[in-house]
Amino acid sequence: MNAKKGVSNTVFVAVAAVLVITTAIGFGLYATKSASTTTVPTTVLSTVTQFSTVTQYSTVTQFSTVTKTITPPSSGSFYNGQVITFYYTSQFMCTPALTTFFPNETQANNLTMGCEVGAAQMSAFPSDAEPVYVLVPAFAGLSIFGVTQLGATPQGFPVFEYNGQNITILTDCGASLTKTACPDHMTLVYSPAFTAVEEHLGIKNGVFGLPEGVLPTPAHSHLVTFATNQSIPWYLVIVLVFDPNIFPNPVTGQCTQIVPSNLSNPTANCLNSYSALEAAFATHDSAVSTANTNNPIWQTLGGPTLQVVVPGITSVSQLSSASNSNMLLYFSDPAVYPYPF
Repeated sequence: MNAKKGVSNTVFVAVAAVLVITTAIGFGLYATKSASTTTVPTTVLSTVTQFSTVTQYSTVTQFSTVTKTITPPSSGSFYNGQVITFYYTSQFMCTPALTTFFPNETQANNLTMGCEVGAAQMSAFPSDAEPVYVLVPAFAGLSIFGVTQLGATPQGFPVFEYNGQNITILTDCGASLTKTACPDHMTLVYSPAFTAVEEHLGIKNGVFGLPEGVLPTPAHSHLVTFATNQSIPWYLVIVLVFDPNIFPNPVTGQCTQIVPSNLSNPTANCLNSYSALEAAFATHDSAVSTANTNNPIWQTLGGPTLQVVVPGITSVSQLSSASNSNMLLYFSDPAVYPYPF
């Protein structure tokens, strides 16, 4: 029994020794192990805020149709007892130049663009030109030239002085260089008749800084023999009206007796028709002398007693076939009323 016990103790001691040695070796290995780096995969969560600017361009094209009525420059006129409209389509023309008839008037020719009253060359006008009668209220004296110092209104209308009254005479066109002047008309005109009036008044070197015989286009109304929608050339025939009773109102086309007359019907030849012009051309009236006693224009012409004087025209037949100026206007003259209602 003692022998068995001795073996067991010996084995135990041997096993224990082996364990101690093994443990020591393991500890030594741990103590002598070199340092090392270990990479461990890591997942990192991050939030990234991104900003972006987006510029958008858009083009919108809109089309619209605008209809405009363009009315040409206009004025009034008389035709066959009616008040109608002139639509001017081009600038005036004066042909041939006034120096053709008055060769010494070079300065006047330059200032007036060659326009004159006193002579005409019918062959120089276009073949389709027709007459337009320019009715000048000559009974209103020098105020017809639109100058306030000569008695005109500030608007450019003439004033007839009679029996202590100042009567404004309305016309289709006020004098040139005034606010009532008509479009496409001559501004200045030369006439030997103007020279004669100036000399009658003792003026030898012209007025208002203008050469002798050159004056503004006077206030006037128009008279035609037909109406047309087509623009054509019209040559001017100047008519001096000395009877105030037959000068028509441009708005109504009617005449009013202003001065006494020896005629049974003082307004019978109211100048709103061509037939009336023909009659007035040959009609004497006491109203003419009564109205023009102090009128230098009438005096210069020798004091005629006819209702109208057409310088250079000596017979009724010439009224429709001759002229007394070199001036042309371009317009249509439809038979429509020119003034707003």
